[in-house]
Amino acid sequence: MRLILIGPEYVGKTTLANALRDWGKARGRVFHMDDGDFTIPDYHHLNKAEQEAMVALPPVLKERFQRMVIYYHLDVISRWEDCILGGYHIEQKIYGPRYYHPGIPVTFERYVESKLPHDTILVNMTAKPDVIRARMKAEPHPYQLLKPSEVEEVQAEFEREFFTSWITRKVTLDTSYVQPEQLLKLFLQAVRPKLNTRDLLLTGEERI
Repeated sequence: MRLILIGPEYVGKTTLANALRDWGKARGRVFHMDDGDFTIPDYHHLNKAEQEAMVALPPVLKERFQRMVIYYHLDVISRWEDCILGGYHIEQKIYGPRYYHPGIPVTFERYVESKLPHDTILVNMTAKPDVIRARMKAEPHPYQLLKPSEVEEVQAEFEREFFTSWITRKVTLDTSYVQPEQLLKLFLQAVRPKLNTRDLLLTGEERI
């Protein structure tokens, strides 16, 4: 499965990615996962000093770094048949000009999509704005970007990019009232019509 999971913070992208990793491992599949690689800073793989240095970069260097990371992962998703990218180019399209490099737009999103493997699946994860705000308050993220007042606007931007994307295999998941342990089952139900033969064989024994 080649997956790009998009949506604002607190919709469950990391929760789903981790559940898929464990599910795949139990079935002999190893997912290449890049969940935090497209945010500044990447607090999953960098220490505190490295995170602070990344945050302090000038906007022009942040834009250059992000662009190179996006292009590098075109090779990654092409080589790995089981790959999960959290946010990827669409997150950069939205978050880049908003948070990382104001005044420098992202213009390569459709070109990136033209180079993706044909079986790539785009998963738009959403939740009701008040649910997102409640999750923010309950478990704030380090280096949080999204502000409570921006939830509706940012979520609308993800929705717009989802519908204008050239990726043809698309799935929407509303996680508003889904418990973390239920998310994988919800995803497997929703994604099944979009799977290729190889992945259908993997999920064929699932009771979903």
